[in-house]
Amino acid sequence: MPISAMPGVVQHTLDSLVAEAERCVAAGVGGLMVFGVPVEKDPRGSGADDPDGILNVALRRLRDAVGDDLVLVADLCLDEFTSHGHCGVLAPDGSVDNDATLVRYAEMGLAQAEAGAHVLGLSGMMDGQVGFVREALDEEGLIDTVLLAYAAKYTSGLYGPFREAVGSSLVGDRATYQQDPPNATEAVREIELDLAEGADIVMVKPAGPNLDIVAAAADLSPVPVAAYQISGEYAQIEAAAANGWIDRDRVMAESLIGIKRAGAQIIATYYALEMARHLR
Repeated sequence: MPISAMPGVVQHTLDSLVAEAERCVAAGVGGLMVFGVPVEKDPRGSGADDPDGILNVALRRLRDAVGDDLVLVADLCLDEFTSHGHCGVLAPDGSVDNDATLVRYAEMGLAQAEAGAHVLGLSGMMDGQVGFVREALDEEGLIDTVLLAYAAKYTSGLYGPFREAVGSSLVGDRATYQQDPPNATEAVREIELDLAEGADIVMVKPAGPNLDIVAAAADLSPVPVAAYQISGEYAQIEAAAANGWIDRDRVMAESLIGIKRAGAQIIATYYALEMARHLR
C-alpha cells in the first residue's frame, strides 16, 4: 500500500517484502530494518511477542529467504502494537511505565531473536532497556544477537510520515521519554549509559538535524555509530524535488554524504536501495 507522505515507499505484504529483500541483496544493501503493521492492537501490545504476530512471521520469512545475505534488524518497540500508540505500557495515571515496559521489551526481544533477527533495534528510549534485554537474551543462550541502541532519539516534528506508514494510534507526543532537541549534554550521557549496558551499536535519530550528536557519538563510542535519516527528512527532499525546487538525486546524495562525514558508520535511510544501485 502506498504511503502518501513518502512517494515511492509502500507497506509490504509478506510476499512483496521478500521480493524487496532480494532486490536489496542484489544491489548490495547491507541490511534491512523491519517494522510490523498489525491488524489488531491492545494496551500491552500483545502482537509484539506473539510468534504468529506479523513482525515475527515476517522475520522468519526473511531469515529463510535472505538470512545468509542480508542483516535483518527488527524494530524492538511497542508503539506499532499498542492501541494508545506509545512505546511502552501505561501506568494507571496514563504515563509510560518504564520498568513494566522493560519486561515487555525482553519478551519481544526473545521472540524476535527466535524468529531470526540478527539485530534488535531498541528504539523505545526506556531507561535501562539495553541491559535488561541483554540479560534476558543471555539467559536463553542468545549471546550472538546484536543490540542496536537508539541511544539519542530526539522528539521531532519529522516523524509524521512514518506514523502514517505504520498506522500509528498515538495521540500527543513522546516528549517524556525521547530527547529534548536543545539538550546535547543529555544525549551524550544517554549514549554513554547505553554503551555501559553493553550496546553493540549506538544510533542517533533523526540524523540530519543532529549531525553534531552523530559526531559526538563517533568521538566517544568504541562500537559502531548508526544514524537514521527519518521519514520527514525523506519527505522534505521528495516534496521539494516534486515542485522542481531542487535536484533530487544530488540532494539525496548530499544528505547521505553529510551523515557519513559526521561520523556515522551505518546509515538507515529510505534511499538505501536506490543509493546502493547508484554507487554500483
